[in-house]
Amino acid sequence: MTQYRISEAAGLLGVSDDTVRRWVEAGSLATGTDDGGRAVVEGVDLAAFAVARAHAPDDPAAGSSSARNRFAGLVTAITTDRVMAQVELQCGPFRVVSLMSSEAVRELGLEVGDRALAVVKATTVVVETPRGHR
Repeated sequence: MTQYRISEAAGLLGVSDDTVRRWVEAGSLATGTDDGGRAVVEGVDLAAFAVARAHAPDDPAAGSSSARNRFAGLVTAITTDRVMAQVELQCGPFRVVSLMSSEAVRELGLEVGDRALAVVKATTVVVETPRGHR
């Protein structure tokens, strides 16, 4: 099973190492130890924690933004049948869903709690700024 050190978990959650340590001390996030005696978080636990702590992004009209097309995150759910699969990732506050073949999921070795990168290829990208921006 996938495990993450405190610093890796912090990076995936977009917070500082100290914030993750405070969550651990408060009992909000469970840890164990690896073979080297370092504190680690199980990938499945980190994925569940990321989903529970995620919040909707701010209103785009409130500020300027242009979403990037590469989203690093954690696999939070996988639903497969004989042919197709739905893979969900929590990428910071964003939930990204991908439909792919079940064969691709097997070849990638995807499991809940794994780190993954969602790459979005789109022919249309909308960029918005608030009224009166300039």
